Amino acid sequence: MTHAPLVLSGMQPTNTLHLGNYLGALKNWVKMQDQMPCLFCVVDMHAITVAQEPAELARATREVTAAYIAGGIDPARSPIFNQAQVPEHAELAWILNCVARLGWLDRMTQFKEKSGKHKERASVGLYTYPVLMAADILVYKATHVPVGEDQKQHLELARDIAQKFNNDFAAPDFFPQPEPVIMGPGTRVMSLRDGTKKMSKSDESDLSRINLTDDADAIAGKIRRAKTDPEPLPENKDGLAGRPEAENLLSIYAALSDRKLEDVIPDFAGKQFSEFKNTLADLTVAKLSPVASEMRRMLADPAQIDRILRDGSARARAIAAPIVAETKKLVGFVG
Repeated sequence: MTHAPLVLSGMQPTNTLHLGNYLGALKNWVKMQDQMPCLFCVVDMHAITVAQEPAELARATREVTAAYIAGGIDPARSPIFNQAQVPEHAELAWILNCVARLGWLDRMTQFKEKSGKHKERASVGLYTYPVLMAADILVYKATHVPVGEDQKQHLELARDIAQKFNNDFAAPDFFPQPEPVIMGPGTRVMSLRDGTKKMSKSDESDLSRINLTDDADAIAGKIRRAKTDPEPLPENKDGLAGRPEAENLLSIYAALSDRKLEDVIPDFAGKQFSEFKNTLADLTVAKLSPVASEMRRMLADPAQIDRILRDGSARARAIAAPIVAETKKLVGFVG
C-alpha cells in the first residue's frame, strides 16, 4: 500500500518562540508547503505534561499560531490547528498506549532529562508524551515529519508503534512508516550567551535568545551583546574549531541568508566581531522585523486567530476521524 505524501509538524505553546524555532523549523515548513500537503499543529496537549497556568497556555497558543502565519504558513493551503480541538489525537493515543511497550518508553532519553532526579513526581503524561506524538502523526497517516535531533528518537518510536499495530491487528501497511525530514543549515541555533548550549525558550536570560516578538532595537542589541572571543573571524571552517560562539553567529548569518556556512566564512575572514555583528544585526532585523510586526497585528485580534484554529481543526478532523474509525474497527470496538 502506498500512502499519499503528507507532512505533519508542530510546536509547543510554552514561552515565546525564538530565532532557533524560526530557523530550525518555521522557515523550512514554509518551503515544504510547495513540496507536498502539510498540516501544522500547535501541540497544546503536550504542553500540559508539565504544570501550566491556563490563561498563559491560551495566550501562548494564540501567539504560536500568529508566529506560524507571520512566518509564512498559509492557513488556506495548510490547516493550522491546536491538538485540543481534535479529540482523535487523544483517542488514538489511548489505543497506541496499549500497543507500545514499557521497555520502549524506558529508553526515551528526553523523559530522563526532563524528569531529572525525581521521576516519580513527573506526570504520567510526560512519560507517555512520545506515544501521543506517535498518535499526532499516525492519526493523519502522515508520511513525513520535520524533526530536530532531540525528537529523532521519538519518531523512531512512532515507527515501531506503527509497525507493531500493523502486525498485531493483521493490517499490513495500515499505518505508514513516517520518515524524518532533517532540514538544512541553521537547524541547531545556539545560545547567544553560551555557544555550547542550544537556544532555548526556558533559558533564564532573555539575552540568550532572539524572540520572534522582539522589535528591531532589541534584536540589534542582543546581537551586539552576544558572547564572542577575542580573535578575528577565521578564513575557513577549520578555523572554527574550539570557537562555538563564532560558529554559532556565522551559522545564523548563513541560515538567514540561505547560504552554506563554508560559503559565508570567506566574506568575513580576518574581520573583527564588532564589524561582523553590525552586518548580522542588520540582516536579522531585516528578516525578523516583518514577522514580529505581523505577529503584533494578529495578536491584537485574538478572535481572528481563534477562527483560523477552528477552521484548521475542522479540516484536520475531516482527515483524522475516518482513520480513527477504521482503527477502532481493526481493534474490535463495536459502534
